Amino acid sequence: MNAKYTLALILALQVSMSLCEVAQPSQELVEKYDGMKTVFYKRLLNAFSKVKAAAAPLMENAGNSEHVQTAKEYFDVLQTQSQVQAVVNVANGMAHELSPLVDQARSALLGLYEYHLRPQVGDHLSHAIDSIKTYLDEHMPAV
Repeated sequence: MNAKYTLALILALQVSMSLCEVAQPSQELVEKYDGMKTVFYKRLLNAFSKVKAAAAPLMENAGNSEHVQTAKEYFDVLQTQSQVQAVVNVANGMAHELSPLVDQARSALLGLYEYHLRPQVGDHLSHAIDSIKTYLDEHMPAV
């Protein structure tokens, strides 16, 4: 009877360990992902700079308002408080500590995608991304 329990435990541990092993993504997929991410960030920065340039005249006029001056003074006071500086330091430390975990999770998700989903949906996703890129190139270019 104990041998059956031992065998069941060993099989359960093997199954759980095999589920923990995630296939690593290929270098081609990682490069493709990094390229798309870089272009997307460029698009966001370009769009932000256009919005900022369009809003600059409005912000100059709003800067003369009494409410805006009060808000600026309040934020200046907040920046000098030690509690706010401590929260900012903790947030920066957490972001620094979590970045390797985010990279590992991204790598694991890319590996799972490549191993399980890419054979079925890879072509459809590639065509969808290409059609979205043409729309984004027209309305939100990266340059």
